[in-house]
Amino acid sequence: MGLIQIDLFTTLDGVAQAPGGPDEDTDNGFAFGGWQAPLLDEVVGGQIDAGMAGMDALLLGRRTYDIFAGYWPHAHGDIAELFNRLPKYVASRQTPALEWAHSTLLGPDVVAAVRDLRDRYADIHVIGSLNFVQTLLAERLFDRLNLWVYPILLGGGKKVLAGGVVPTNLRLIEPVVASPKGAVLHRYALAEGTPGVGDMSADMSAGGQKG
Repeated sequence: MGLIQIDLFTTLDGVAQAPGGPDEDTDNGFAFGGWQAPLLDEVVGGQIDAGMAGMDALLLGRRTYDIFAGYWPHAHGDIAELFNRLPKYVASRQTPALEWAHSTLLGPDVVAAVRDLRDRYADIHVIGSLNFVQTLLAERLFDRLNLWVYPILLGGGKKVLAGGVVPTNLRLIEPVVASPKGAVLHRYALAEGTPGVGDMSADMSAGGQKG
């Protein structure tokens, strides 16, 4: 069974709307499209490139697919070459024409379709696709969460972890990586069970008695 990796970029206050450019997503008057661009550096670029090693399929929501399909077929470089040749699977409630080469629309039962893809590919990546990601989070239908956190506060916008979040344990699988401009990469694996609870006051009291 293959891995499903979710790759997301967020500000420190959890905003993930339109990191790539001004016109990417202006819903609700969002005025900070392209907020990620000033914070890119060699460390971020190198880690993003390294994270794509082994990728053999792309899984995208409709909005992100449209953005990618409008850009990558006309771009050059290693990422463009990779994205253009990979099979791409698109989650949408409609039936859009998918003109980017090697693109396939998932059926109406998206959850079942994604589980089928996991059996067919070794390393599937979901990039952006905020609305679609909420479905994967709700179903715990992912294996890795690769989260870039950037040192800015925007105060409003679509959240990286929104309506799909359910109680879930994650496990940090690598030391965090910090870039010169302050971006921090966290790589998590899905873990068994749900978060536990305890009583810190009882623990502190016991510790005080021992002292």
